[in-house]
Order: sequence, then structure tokens, then C-alpha cells
Amino acid sequence: MMAASLKSRDRRALRLTLGVGLAVALSASIAWSLAFVAPVFAAKFLVERVEPTWGTARELLFGVLATVAIAFAVSFGPIHYPLVFLPLLALVMLWAYFLFSDPRWNFFASMLIIAALLLPYLGLLHPGIALELGIGLAFSGAVAVLVFTLMHLLIPEAKAQSGSTADAEELPDADVRTDEAVRALVIAFPVVGFFFLAQVSDALLTMIFIAVLSLQASGAKSVKVSLFLLVTNGVGGVVAVLFYQLLVVMPYLGFYVALAMLVTIVLASYLYADPDKAPLYAGILSTVLVLVGSTASSMDKEVVSNFYLRLLQIAMVGAYMVFISYFLESRSRPGISLRP
Repeated sequence: MMAASLKSRDRRALRLTLGVGLAVALSASIAWSLAFVAPVFAAKFLVERVEPTWGTARELLFGVLATVAIAFAVSFGPIHYPLVFLPLLALVMLWAYFLFSDPRWNFFASMLIIAALLLPYLGLLHPGIALELGIGLAFSGAVAVLVFTLMHLLIPEAKAQSGSTADAEELPDADVRTDEAVRALVIAFPVVGFFFLAQVSDALLTMIFIAVLSLQASGAKSVKVSLFLLVTNGVGGVVAVLFYQLLVVMPYLGFYVALAMLVTIVLASYLYADPDKAPLYAGILSTVLVLVGSTASSMDKEVVSNFYLRLLQIAMVGAYMVFISYFLESRSRPGISLRP
């Protein structure tokens, strides 16, 4: 009843806040493998999609199947043979980048690229845990979808808005999508390949952020977009530091959830008040949830130093994105395309 009297903007902000709070509470209390991913996925759904559809369930099903398949492939496959594994990884990343620009497959593409990077990387460093992590990632996706659906049942979208879902958006031309996918792969794969070949420890977040953000910086005005991402991650890092310091003072589940909801409602108020800047505030929220969530779920004794190491990694990602985007854009020439 209360939700029916709210304006559309306030309804969405309330839905996002309650959804993130519930996802954080579940991930922190149950603490399955990769639980910190669930609030990030839930926030992504609640920000980017108007309402649940059967397509959401379809994406989750295919995402789970792809994740489990990759986990089995890592357990019995070619990760110890770089000349075989890295070309396969590049093809999977290219496919995921192509699907990213289709709203009907965006979530599946997110699960696919995270699974393709995370499971083999951790499988190299810690043999035998790939399947467990794959199941954890799939469960995080399922929790996010359930939270997304539950929030819409409790706070339904206004009738006038519910018909315009992301599925109805017009797709870019296939050639444009291919160009952007190849460019994103060119940006991300050198770093990803280096980390796999050198087996650099504690580089997981760096790889995931580069892989996910590369597509956003692969289109026109890539340098400006990369600068935007650098600012987004920087502001998100500052907010995460304040969040984490408060959590250190009061390390209680209830306080953690309340603090996450407070940060979310503040960002949501700006996000829905100024749709043109929505990606900025959504990016800040994702950065905070990833940084604080991955640290809060860590069992490592060096939890404080790991938090600041992750913060440094994200800053390095932003700097790399600006550099590589400027490098590629400065060498582009009119009439030259990446597609055949």
C-alpha cells in the first residue's frame, strides 16, 4: 500500500535500497563462496532493469550452466597449457563482449566473463577449488535474481513504466558490436594474459575490473569514458574507505547492513534524480560493494592490508584504462575499422 503512493523515482530508490540491504544481509550471514558478488548483481538488476521477465530466468539458467561447465573444464582441462588455454579464453571473452551490448544477455555475459577469468585463475593458484567457486558464483547469481524478483513483488513498478523493459531496447548494428567487442578484447587481454602467464597473486579484482570496464571504454570518445571510469572508481574508493573504517569500529552484521543501505539510498537519490549521470552513481555503488564485500568476506588475517591492496588495484585499473584508451585512440585513422 505504501509503495503505491510513492512516486516512480522514490519507488525505485526504495526498491534498490531494500534489495541491496537484503542481498548484503544474506551474503554476510550465509557467507558462501563468492557471496560478495550477490549484492553487486542485485544492484545491477535493480538499476538497469525495469522489472523481472522470463528472460531474466533464462539468463540465470544459461549463466549457471556456463559457470559449472567452465568449473569442470578448469578441473580437468587445459589451464596448465597456456598455448591452448589463452586462445580459448580470448574467444570466450570476445563472445561475452559481443553479448554485453544486448540487454537480453547482459547478465549472462557478466557471469560468463567473471567465471572465465575467476575460475581458471584461482584454479591455477589453488587447485581443486574451481568447482566450489563455480557453484558459489552461480548461487550468487540465483540470490541476486531472487532478490530482484522479491523487491518487485513488494514494490511493483508503476503500470505506465512496466511495459518498457530493457529487452525492448534497439540493438546497435552487428558490425558496431563486433568492433567494440574486438576493441574491448584488445584493451583487456594483454593484462589478463600477463597475469595468467606470470600467475600473479592477488590480481583477481584487477582482471575483473579491467575485463568488465573495457567494453565501456571501447566505443567512441574512449579517453573521456576512461577518465569518467577513473573518477567513478576514485570516488567509490573514497566512500569504501569511509565505509570500511566505520565497519572496523562496529563490526556487527546489523550495522554493516544499515551502512550499506545508507550508502545506497544516498547514491540512489542522485541516481534517479539525474538519469544522465546514473552510470556515475551506479559505478560508485558497485565499487563500494565490491571493495567492502570482498574484504568483509575474507578470512585472511591481513584483512586491513588486503582492503587497501584492492583499493590500489582499482586505482591502477583506472590509470591503465586512460593510458590504453589514449594510446589506441591516438593511433586510430579515419576509414580504418577492426571488422573485416
